[in-house]
Amino acid sequence: MAYGQITLTGIRAHANHGVLASERELGQPFSVDVTLDVDMDTDSDDLTHAVNYATVAQQVLNILTGEPVGLIEVLADRIADTVLAISPRVRSAQVTVHKPHAPVGVALDDVAVTCRKDAE
Repeated sequence: MAYGQITLTGIRAHANHGVLASERELGQPFSVDVTLDVDMDTDSDDLTHAVNYATVAQQVLNILTGEPVGLIEVLADRIADTVLAISPRVRSAQVTVHKPHAPVGVALDDVAVTCRKDAE
């Protein structure tokens, strides 16, 4: 078997996740990085026999801009579950959600949460 990785870095959107009312009302920038461990064992050059990373990116964006959650841990978990279900070729997913303007009371460059899940 041939295994490899597909990595999408910096899927960005303005979204309304957070525990504070102001975060839900005003929103803020988020970005997501996704790394998929995939079965690349194929003799085909047909996209239908591969993991379509345009589909992965769109699904991530849909969740990122969809129903708000309080915790970015929950957001990362939802994204991981979704991208694992895109193709049986996806063996595991690592998702990092970046929230660079998180209201933590100190100056910092970024707050990020990473979730890793294996296909069942």
